[in-house]
Amino acid sequence: MRIELLQEIPEGLGPQWNALVQRMERPEIFYSHEWALAVCRSYQASITPLLCLAYEGDDLVGLAALATDHELKQTFFLTGTTADYCDFISPESCRACFANLVVDGLKRLNLPPPVLANVPTESATARVFERTSSISGARSFSRPAYACAQISLEGADERKAARHAVLSQKTLRYSLRSLEKKGPVVVEHLTSDEGIRAALPEFVEAHVERLRSTGRTSHLSDPRRQFFLNQLARLLSPRQYVVLTRLLVGDRPIAWNYGFQFAGTWFYYQPTFLNEWRRFSPGICLLAKIVEAAVDNPEIKRVDLGLGAESYKQRFTTSTRRTLHITLTNSRVRRLREVTRYRLAAAIKSNAYAELWVRRLLRRRGNVPA
Repeated sequence: MRIELLQEIPEGLGPQWNALVQRMERPEIFYSHEWALAVCRSYQASITPLLCLAYEGDDLVGLAALATDHELKQTFFLTGTTADYCDFISPESCRACFANLVVDGLKRLNLPPPVLANVPTESATARVFERTSSISGARSFSRPAYACAQISLEGADERKAARHAVLSQKTLRYSLRSLEKKGPVVVEHLTSDEGIRAALPEFVEAHVERLRSTGRTSHLSDPRRQFFLNQLARLLSPRQYVVLTRLLVGDRPIAWNYGFQFAGTWFYYQPTFLNEWRRFSPGICLLAKIVEAAVDNPEIKRVDLGLGAESYKQRFTTSTRRTLHITLTNSRVRRLREVTRYRLAAAIKSNAYAELWVRRLLRRRGNVPA
């Protein structure tokens, strides 16, 4: 196996890249060539792509879409700030060998070992770094990152249970009836580039305004993020992998989800709703309609509700998929510091009084908001 390191995504690599994604334990839209390309086009001013390609003969057998900051002080997943899952892309059987080649290749370029965010715990990559304390001389430390709620639709019984979870909720039925008094309730799934891009400005405005009303700042207020969503629509729509779902009352959209349908998964990626309709729970109504549509689609095997532990997701959740944050370092001291920091934070979080004391101390120093 030989490795090539490139600072750009070469033209013509897409078919081989995506074929390799399909050989993963669980293919994800976030691993696709199109996703990486959209990130490169949107964030090229702040990051430099670093593509690690492994070949056996002329066959592409491994791919790691990494990136560095312009000062070359950090190495990380190219898609890390936009993707809910990140991974080294290769057949499971050669993941350990490929991971070693990647870390060794970075060392030869005098680049720091990568920090790997949001690696699924069931991934072969996670197992490689968890059972091996050193990869090509770099020490690893894994800690829990996020939990993503899932709705499994693998079998008839699970589909029946998911439909029951929707139909049995009194508050949901009440909200839908209340909306119907305002006008016909319609759900539409936009999959064309033209349709999605025409609907995006209204979606972005609603997301920015909803978070502003709670004192937060939407990442969609960043023009680069808006451009990224436009690029995803342009690149993924030809195969109908991207779907913008809208809940309309009459002819007015009141809730949206920018999501994906890929490899049997319907992804609930970026939802929002109009703040003035909050009392009707439009976001939950939209999610319920997505679950119903997924149940009726035999090609969908699960609905992934994405990052975040919002309580409303628990109404439908049947399982949880977890991710790891993996830190690689050439320094024994830095690894010890990472381990100590994590264990101390976990100990404080497990003790309510200690956590409250630490937060008060940090507020006095101006490190966290009140």
